[in-house]
Amino acid sequence: MARIDLKGKPIAITGASSGIGGATAVACAKAGMPVALAARRTDKLDALVSLIKSDGGEAIAVACDVTKPDDCARLVDETASAFGSIYGVFANAGFGEKHDLLEMPEQNLREMFEVNFFGTINTIRPAIEQMKPNKSGHVLICTSCLSALPSPGYSIYSATKSAQHHIGRALGVELENFGIEVTTVHPVRTRTEFFDTMQERQGTERSPAKKDKGQLPEFVARRVLSALRNPRPEVWMSEPARRGFLIAAHLPRFTNRLLRDRYNQS
Repeated sequence: MARIDLKGKPIAITGASSGIGGATAVACAKAGMPVALAARRTDKLDALVSLIKSDGGEAIAVACDVTKPDDCARLVDETASAFGSIYGVFANAGFGEKHDLLEMPEQNLREMFEVNFFGTINTIRPAIEQMKPNKSGHVLICTSCLSALPSPGYSIYSATKSAQHHIGRALGVELENFGIEVTTVHPVRTRTEFFDTMQERQGTERSPAKKDKGQLPEFVARRVLSALRNPRPEVWMSEPARRGFLIAAHLPRFTNRLLRDRYNQS
């Protein structure tokens, strides 16, 4: 497949107020893509839109709660209204918490699925409906490296990410005849607000030593942009992690021993 020229191809990005979403919005705008930035925190969106425009890019901010289908439909409509169409959508909004399964409050469990999984469905459905008549488009879903590794303490988060990965891979086949690409994106630890938000939600403090660990969101953004130019079913931020998790899936007893040791030390 020939490298895709992204100039003039609009993309909508959820969870775009910071982190991976914000970095991807900037990267896409620099590549010539008009960008619709969506999140609940409109003040941060407005600041990012101003930054993109000051650098010569095109961008709009759209207040959006991905748990509300009407908000997601409006995001797609406003993207198409502002830029004439929608070519790409990056379902990036999500959060995590660390809980043993039986200790996780029911409300938190359901909220995580509502945001991470159903929020993805709400985001991509209206976008795909607008892509189909054009026989062109690209759906990207931000899942996680933990989509491939059931992790004690993060079992619900891992489950939501695995669910995102499964629908993304299946959707890629279902949409082939419509000319629409689908890519699941698998970050490893990244320097974003993810852990700060997690600790805030749980009322705990994050170790200062861990704040600067992990990849930069700009690195993830570059990989996402590469996938937009050269579509592929999956994009992993760490090839050793991908290979390791594939091996782990075939060695469950050995993997459980490793996970148990790490869990007992945490």
